[in-house]
Amino acid sequence: MSELLSFGQLGFHHIVSPDALDHILFLLALAAIYQGRTWRESLWVISAFTVGHSITLALAATGILLVPQQITEFLIPLTIVATGIENVVVRARVERAPRGRYRPLFAGIFGLVHGSGFASYLQQLFAGSVVVPLLGFNLGIEVGQIVVLALAASSLGVIDRILVGSRIPASAASAFRIRVVAVSLIVVAVATHMAAVRFPR
Repeated sequence: MSELLSFGQLGFHHIVSPDALDHILFLLALAAIYQGRTWRESLWVISAFTVGHSITLALAATGILLVPQQITEFLIPLTIVATGIENVVVRARVERAPRGRYRPLFAGIFGLVHGSGFASYLQQLFAGSVVVPLLGFNLGIEVGQIVVLALAASSLGVIDRILVGSRIPASAASAFRIRVVAVSLIVVAVATHMAAVRFPR
């Protein structure tokens, strides 16, 4: 049990630490299009991301799937850029439901990439069986994701209230659109810089 908790703590700190900025940005990009009651829809998206990264985390950590770390580190910010651009381009979902039923598939595929990134960190810590470390690390990551998303929801909610209370937007819908675009473009800018720095050489 102590080993499970130890790896759970490692997984949690790995997702909430400043070193995990790329994963945090991806979660923020996923969360940017939700507000109010639509946050329930985000659970399907996050669950798909969890399934995706759990698969490659297990495969890569056990040596079944070997992806060069340099390639993985470059692909992760590209998934963030793609998600942010999709947020900006698909504006119809702001006015009507459903809000992109393809997004769980979208998140699941990108989760496969992020799982390889988690695995490169976890492989350095193995000293025997991988079952307990994998389980504990995965649980820690999930708890970390919940914390990140809760903070994102609170922060985005505050931004929405500020915009609605200002005289800039004409309505709550346009205020929401301003927030989605602004947050997404900031995330895209940071992730683009990351991708440029990590470009394989």
